[in-house]
Amino acid sequence: MTYSEAIQFLYQMGWFGAKLGLENPRKLAALAGDPQDRLRFIHVAGTNGKGSTCAMLENVYRAAGFRVGLYTSPHLVSFRERIQINRQLIPEGKVTRLVEEMQLWLKEFSQEAHPTFFEIVTVMALRHFAEQRCDLVIWETGLGGRLDATNIVTPLASVITNVQFDHEKWLGHTLQQIAFEKAGIIKPGVPVLTATDAPEALAVICETAAKQQAPLTVLAWPDAAQPPLDRLELPLLGDHQRLNALVALSTVRTLAPTLPVREEAIVQGLAGVRWPGRFQIAKTSPTQTVVLDGAHNPAGAETLRAGLQKYFPHRRPAVILGVMKDKDWTSMCRLLAPLADRLLLCPVASERTAPPQDLLPACRAANPTANLAVCASLTEALQLAAEAPFVVITGSLHFLGEAMERLRLLPGTADGERGLNDWSGLRR
Repeated sequence: MTYSEAIQFLYQMGWFGAKLGLENPRKLAALAGDPQDRLRFIHVAGTNGKGSTCAMLENVYRAAGFRVGLYTSPHLVSFRERIQINRQLIPEGKVTRLVEEMQLWLKEFSQEAHPTFFEIVTVMALRHFAEQRCDLVIWETGLGGRLDATNIVTPLASVITNVQFDHEKWLGHTLQQIAFEKAGIIKPGVPVLTATDAPEALAVICETAAKQQAPLTVLAWPDAAQPPLDRLELPLLGDHQRLNALVALSTVRTLAPTLPVREEAIVQGLAGVRWPGRFQIAKTSPTQTVVLDGAHNPAGAETLRAGLQKYFPHRRPAVILGVMKDKDWTSMCRLLAPLADRLLLCPVASERTAPPQDLLPACRAANPTANLAVCASLTEALQLAAEAPFVVITGSLHFLGEAMERLRLLPGTADGERGLNDWSGLRR
C-alpha cells in the first residue's frame, strides 16, 4: 500500500459518517492491543479554545523534556497534522502501515456496525503514540465528550475549556445539555479544570465532578493576573488566549507531583507556542495584511470581533467568509458583517457548505452599507480582494485550511487531504 492508497482508504471510511458511542472504539482498541493502557493523557474538551490549549500544554511539556504526543482535529491541510509527536507530523510510512493494520481488524466488524473515520484514526493515534513510547499525550475531544471516541482513555486530568453553543443538533439546544456531554470526560477521582463561566453549564460540571469525586478547579479572568501570565507576552493573540493559557498553566501545576515541570519550562513553553489559523496575521504582500481565524460558531465570531477591535481598531477589512450550513451562520453574519467595508461570501469546499447566497440577506441586514459579493470560489474571492490593504478570512477551519494552502502559508498535499474533514452525517 502507498500513502496515497492509505489516504483513499480513509476517504472511504468517511462514508460511514460520524457516530457517537464508545463500543466501536473500545473494540477496535482491544484488537490493537489496548495501547491506551500504556499511555498517560490530558483529555481536553470544550466548545472553543481546545486546540490552542492543547498546543500550549504540548509546548510546555516538550520544553520540560517530555516526549509528547498531540492528537487534534480537524486538520487544516494535511491529515498528518492530527497525529504529532514533539510537533513532528506522523510520517507517511507510519500512516500507511497503521492503515494496513486497521484493515485487518476492521474485518471483525459487520457492515452495519463498521467503525467511522474518526474512530479508526483515534485508534491509529493510540497505536502510534504507544509504539513511540510517548511520556504524555495531549488528547483533544472530537465532538462533545461523553460519547466521543476519545473518551475510552482514563487521563491524568480532564480539561473543559468552556461551554458555548455549537453542534446543538447533536449535543443539545441548551448550555446544560451541552455541558452534560462535555462533562462526560470527567473520570472518578481524576482532577478536572475548567474556565466555563456560564452559570447553568458550570452547575452541570460541578455536579458531575462531585458525583465522580473528581477534584474540580474553576478558573476565571482574575486568575490570569498571576505569575507568570501577568508579565508574559503570548504569541497567540487575543484576550481569550490568556484564559486558555491560564487553563494550561493550572493543569500543569495540578499535575506537578506526577509530571514535574520547572517554572522556566512553563514560561518557555507558553512564550513559544504556535497554533496556525487562530487570529494569525500574515503579510501576503508589501501592501496587504491578512488575518486568518478559524471562528466557526457565534462565540468564535465574537472572539474574532473583539480581536479585530483590539488590534485593528481603526481599520475596516474586506471579510472573506465561508461557513458550514449546520452552524449558526445567521448569528455569525450579525457579529462579523458590521466590521467590514466589503464582504465576499464563498462556498466552503465541503458537502456541508452553506450556500453563500443564503448568507447575503443576513449580511445585508447587519451591514446595509457594505459592498457585498457572492463568489463562486475562494480563489475568486482572493482575486477580488487582491488590492485590499486589510483582509480577514474566517468562518470555518475547513475554509481556513484552503485559504492557507492557496496563500502558501502551509504546504499543500498531493492527495487533497482537506476533504478528510468531511463526514456524511451523524449516527448513534
